[in-house]
Amino acid sequence: MKLNLDFAKFFRLWCGDSGDGSFVGVPEQNQPRKAMQASEKNTISPSRRRFLKTAGLGTAGTVLGFPNLLLAQKSGSGLPVVGEGEHQYECHHHWGKLPEGYTYGGASHGVAVDSAGLVYVTHHGNPGSIFVFDPEGNFVRAMGDLHTFGGQGNGHGIDIRKEAEGEFLYLSSDADPRQKVLGVAKMTLKGETVWQAGVPFECGKYNAQAPAFRPTNISFHPDGGFYVGDGYGSNLIHHYDANGKYLSTFGGTGTDPGLFKTPHGQWLDERDGTPKIAICDRANARLQYMSLEGEHLSFVEGLLFPADIDIRGEVMMVPDLHCRITLFDKANKVITQLGEDPEWRKLALDGMRMRNQPDKWLPGKFVHPHDACFDKDGNIFVAEWVNTGRVSFLKKIV
Repeated sequence: MKLNLDFAKFFRLWCGDSGDGSFVGVPEQNQPRKAMQASEKNTISPSRRRFLKTAGLGTAGTVLGFPNLLLAQKSGSGLPVVGEGEHQYECHHHWGKLPEGYTYGGASHGVAVDSAGLVYVTHHGNPGSIFVFDPEGNFVRAMGDLHTFGGQGNGHGIDIRKEAEGEFLYLSSDADPRQKVLGVAKMTLKGETVWQAGVPFECGKYNAQAPAFRPTNISFHPDGGFYVGDGYGSNLIHHYDANGKYLSTFGGTGTDPGLFKTPHGQWLDERDGTPKIAICDRANARLQYMSLEGEHLSFVEGLLFPADIDIRGEVMMVPDLHCRITLFDKANKVITQLGEDPEWRKLALDGMRMRNQPDKWLPGKFVHPHDACFDKDGNIFVAEWVNTGRVSFLKKIV
């Protein structure tokens, strides 16, 4: 066993992945064991490693790393490559250098890129709840104290919108309302708060004494308004106008059309010319499309545990907390699944322990992709729900 683990460590060091750090556990919400098991049947890309089915971690760690050596030859860098066809990416794990004493804590959560190429990462560490890096991964600043509690960040969802006055961050903190952290905020790129919003009691869905409101992400309406997904609270979606005024609510808990189990991430999808909201109905293992008025339109099935969405051109990207990132075309047909490997997934999801064991992470493999976004050149940034946090830069090579 020790020989195999050392071999895996050699691969990690060879790819510039030190994997060290401290550990502070923060459990992700509502792990859907039944949903994961059922969804395994819908895996689209067949495994090339069926012979590993009965292998232990040591053997799998050695053999699973080997195909990345073959893929790395395509880029000439020695780094592993994921994807296929016109969508291949060179993996740079542990991207971005934090100053001494700064930490992602229990997880890196969300990631967004502004028009200047600055990268914003929300986290559960300190200081603040957001770290900002330049395009080369150099640290710029920490900010977002409004989403901290007890000296720890509670950053979760993050997206950027360009408006008449400039670009703004839209943030959702997954803090419990009893921590007196207002869960939704609009902020300038420098970290100045424009407005904050708490529990939308106007909808009549929350208990005033103990409101189950823990928002996870935000999407945008074409008219300047936005939607807030209460993914860790009451499975509701709240609609606001451009000034942050509450308008309406839809959703609720369930499996029927229009109901959700952890509406974790969402995005405005206009690729076919008709604006609609795509929602990661995470614990139901699907995407659910809703009209701008909150009416159910359709499902996209065959996902495992979809966490969030980004769109560039005709390509929609869905990071999946169960070890992969799926790219869909305009018709929502799978283009490729980055990091897809059923045998690796079995290891990574075994008790969810691997998120705390960076010595077992392999180059070219994802543990728990929680958010991902494109930059202007089509490269991808991935933030993972793992202890100590991890941001990976996927450089587009094809």
